Amino acid sequence: MRDGARARVFSWLGAAGTGSSILIMIALSLLRDSWQYPAIVLAGWGPPWDLPPAHVSLGTASIALWIAVAAGTGGVIAGLAAIGHGARPSPRWLLIIAGLVVAVLTVLPPAGSTDAFDYAAYGRIVALGHNPYLVPPYHLRRVHDPLAGSVPTSWQHMVSVYGPLASVEQFLAAKLGGVSAARITFWLKLWNSAAFAVVALAADRLLRADPGRRVRAHVLWTLNPLLLWDVVAAGHVDVLAAAAGLLGLLVLRRQPGTGQPPLPQVLVSGALIGAAADIKANYALFGFGVVWALRRWPAALAAAACAALAAAVPGYVWFGLPALRAVASRRNQASAGSFYDLLPAPRSYLALIAAVLVIAVAVLALRRMPAGIPDIAAVRPALAVSTAWLLLWPYQYPWYATMIICLLIFYPASRLDWLVLAPVAIGTITAPLGIPGAPLGRAADVIHDLGVHMLSPLVLLGVSAGLVALCLSRRWQPRETGPGPNPRPTCPGSRRTAA
Repeated sequence: MRDGARARVFSWLGAAGTGSSILIMIALSLLRDSWQYPAIVLAGWGPPWDLPPAHVSLGTASIALWIAVAAGTGGVIAGLAAIGHGARPSPRWLLIIAGLVVAVLTVLPPAGSTDAFDYAAYGRIVALGHNPYLVPPYHLRRVHDPLAGSVPTSWQHMVSVYGPLASVEQFLAAKLGGVSAARITFWLKLWNSAAFAVVALAADRLLRADPGRRVRAHVLWTLNPLLLWDVVAAGHVDVLAAAAGLLGLLVLRRQPGTGQPPLPQVLVSGALIGAAADIKANYALFGFGVVWALRRWPAALAAAACAALAAAVPGYVWFGLPALRAVASRRNQASAGSFYDLLPAPRSYLALIAAVLVIAVAVLALRRMPAGIPDIAAVRPALAVSTAWLLLWPYQYPWYATMIICLLIFYPASRLDWLVLAPVAIGTITAPLGIPGAPLGRAADVIHDLGVHMLSPLVLLGVSAGLVALCLSRRWQPRETGPGPNPRPTCPGSRRTAA
C-alpha cells in the first residue's frame, strides 16, 4: 500500500477514534450527576448546564470512559501515523473543531474528577479570610457554609497542596461564583480552557512554516481526547501552569550574532516560569530549560532567576510556611498504580529512590535526545527533565502529563510521542471516577482492580524502560538504523545549530 493510501486509511481511523471518544466524553459530562459525586446544584441561569440525571450507574460510566480512552488513544496514534505518511488536514479546521469541543466541555459541569470541587472549597476558604494551607474544607461544614455539601468527602480533612498563585485563582473564582459550586467551577474551567487555547494557538503560530509539525501539534494537543477529558472536562489547574511555563520557554529566543536572548525576554521568561511553579511546584522543572539555555551568560541567568523569585516568593510570604509544608507533603507517597508498589523498599525512602532514578534518567535523556528547534533552546532540556520526572516519580496522575505534551508539540516527531501517550491512557483508565473505593459492579470492579494492581504498574515500568532504551540506542525514529541527524529547523528565523 502506498503512502497516499495509508495516509487516507490512518486519517479515517484517527477521525473515527477521536470523534467517537469525544462524543462519549461529552455525553458523560452531560449526565455527570447520574454517576459522579458530589451532586451539583446548577445556577438558575447561565452555565454550567447539563441534562437531568438518568439511569447511568458508576460502573456503566466507567466502562464507557474506558471505551472512550481506548478509542481516543487509537485515534491519536492513527492521526500521528497518517501525518507520518503525508496526511496534511487543514489546521484551520482542526482549530475550529477543537474550539467547538472545548467550548462545549467548558459549559458542562466538571466530570471525571472531583478536584475542581476541591479548588472551589479552597477558594471559598480564602474568600472567608482563612488560610487554605491551615484550614481544611471540613471547616465549611462546621460553619454551615452553603458550599459545604459540594466538598468531596475524600478531601474534607486535607489542606491545599497547590501553589499560592493557584489559591489566588481559586479565590477569584469563589468571589465571582459566590456560594454556588456550579458557578465557581465554571469560572475555574473557563480560565483553564483559555490557557488550553493559548497553547494551541502558540503551536499553530510558531509551527506554521512546517505543515507536518503544525498538524502533529494539533493531534497531540488541540484535539487529543485524553487531554480534553483530563484537563478541560475535569477542570484541572495543571493547564494554567503548563501555559505559563511553556510561554516562559518559548519567549527565550536566540538572537542572530551573539545568540544571547535580550534582557526583556530573559526577565519575562523567568517571571513566567516562576508563576508556573507558583501554581504547581513541579513546573519548577521548566526552570532547568532556562538554566541550560542561558548557561553561557551568567548575568542573564541571574536576571532570569531574580525574575522567577520575584514572581514565586510573594505568594509563599503571604501564606507563610504552611504553604511550603503543604506543597512538599506528598514526597513519600505513591499514587495508585505506580510501579513503586512492586518494590519492597520502605516508604520513608521512596522520595530518595525516585530522586536518584529521575536524576539519572534525566541526565541520560539530556545527553541522548535529538536536537530540538534551534532557536528555542530551552524546550529540549525542559522536556528531558520533565519526562524523566513524569515517568519515574511515584506520585502521578494522567493530567500531570500536560507538562510533557505541551513541550512535545514543539519537538521533532519521534517514538517519544508513543511513550508519553501510554501513561496518560492507563492513568485515565485507572483513576477513580466516583467515590474512591465505591463498587462499580462485578465485571467493572475486576477490570479496574486488574488495571490498578497489575496493568498500570507494568505499563509504567515498561514505558520507563522504553525511554532508557531509546536513549541508549538512539533509535528515536521508527525507520532509523542508527543515530539520526539533527532535524531541520522549522521556526522562522531559526538557524542550523544544535539546541
